[in-house]
Amino acid sequence: MPSASGGGAGSVAWELLLPAVSAPARARGRALQTALREAVRSGRLVPGTRLPSSRDLAADLGVSRGLVTEAYEQLTAEGYLRSGRGAGTWVGGAVRAARPRARDLAPRPPGARADFVPGTPDLSLFPRPAWAAAQRGVLAELPHHELGYPDPRGLPRLRTALAELLARRRGVVADPERIVVVSGVAQATTLLGFALHARGLRTVGVEDPGSPQHDGLYAAAGVTPVPVPLDDEGLALGPLRASGVRAVVTTPAHQYPTGIACSARRRAELLDWARSVDGFLLEDDYDGDFRYDRAPVGALQGLDPERVAYAGSVSKSLAPGLRLGWLLVPEALADEVIERKRTMDLGHPTLDQAAFTRFVERGDYDRQLRRCQHAYRERRDALVAALEEHFPGSEVSGIAAGLHVIATLPERYGPEERFLARVTAAGVAVRPLSACTHARVGVDDGVRGGGGVPAHARTGVNDGAGGGEGVPAHARARDSAEVRLVLGYAHLSPARVREGLRLMAEAISR
Repeated sequence: MPSASGGGAGSVAWELLLPAVSAPARARGRALQTALREAVRSGRLVPGTRLPSSRDLAADLGVSRGLVTEAYEQLTAEGYLRSGRGAGTWVGGAVRAARPRARDLAPRPPGARADFVPGTPDLSLFPRPAWAAAQRGVLAELPHHELGYPDPRGLPRLRTALAELLARRRGVVADPERIVVVSGVAQATTLLGFALHARGLRTVGVEDPGSPQHDGLYAAAGVTPVPVPLDDEGLALGPLRASGVRAVVTTPAHQYPTGIACSARRRAELLDWARSVDGFLLEDDYDGDFRYDRAPVGALQGLDPERVAYAGSVSKSLAPGLRLGWLLVPEALADEVIERKRTMDLGHPTLDQAAFTRFVERGDYDRQLRRCQHAYRERRDALVAALEEHFPGSEVSGIAAGLHVIATLPERYGPEERFLARVTAAGVAVRPLSACTHARVGVDDGVRGGGGVPAHARTGVNDGAGGGEGVPAHARARDSAEVRLVLGYAHLSPARVREGLRLMAEAISR
């Protein structure tokens, strides 16, 4: 039983600390300190609580008095406890109760009955056995010195393997000295934003409609995103020139979200524009390996590596959780990008780099790409067929590529607002094309990071598209009854695709 001199606090302390004394003798003192520290942090011993004397607590716990005295002295030195000669030992007031658990802020699926929100690959296709073999091989063979701080650009062997891979598969001009291994396209984007800012650029063009994440990433680097509309061949030249930007983000192989491929003529025009303004094209090749009707079109970077910065990652081919990508930088931006990478994180994790190097060199990455391409083509075909079955007359625009389609449903299924309300109520998650339009959600009402776009930039872009120029046929304003959706399918089996479209059709027919 606890001693009377400790009162209620002695009882509390005894109950909290008793498990610590069952630790092995050599670890008992540290266990006692940890248990007492956690009791104060958690608030179970509140500030102002008087603790039992070291003699009484030692007797209660069945340990030596010296062990308790040492614990009291250590926690008093750390600020958890306070004591005074002849005044006893008390819980100090400096500590605030810790949160009881860590929250998980990772983005999660909405828990819908059917989820067509784009952007997620099929994570069940991750090649666990092959990746585990690569990790085991690396742990067995990696020299000790390579576990130190790496070159901020990445391991030389990985940069060499990536140069060969990207030149072969995407037609880039890949100098291993100008490849930077990054934590996905998001970090590549941020690094480019800092490099542009260092050169005095304060604005960057972003495709409209386009990926909303570009806005926030560039804004975080002090560069204001300026929406630039599209036409049927890619970024519209008139609005681009009128915007006043000297750098612009583009997804030429498979524009997100419209699905169009930049024409050969427009590619040449964009490069001419970049040279004329002493500027840069920032190529986001987010799904360039996935083309289903023909071989993928090569990267824009291959035409002029000094005007095009090229970024890609394994987020669609392996898993976004690996946080592994690459950035090929023009010489004019290289020093700033490399130095920013150094100060940002001192380099990408060595073991992950080495495992991916082995994965690429052994041919496992090529096999994974073929596996994904086969699976995603089958799912796209299932989606197109299910749309025709359940929503006759629907149009699927853009090239046969990537992990999503743009579907335009006949007017009888509209208006869009009512359509979205009904399918959402039925547990089907979808994203309208309008959600990717910067001019609507980014500039006009300040949503998604566009509120910082200055008035002159908004006027320049909009006026430059006067008379309908710069607006592709699939994106021009049509009758309000029309429904245009961005439907992701890569993470859904063909059966789930068909079931989701059936649920959507049932929701609209009620």
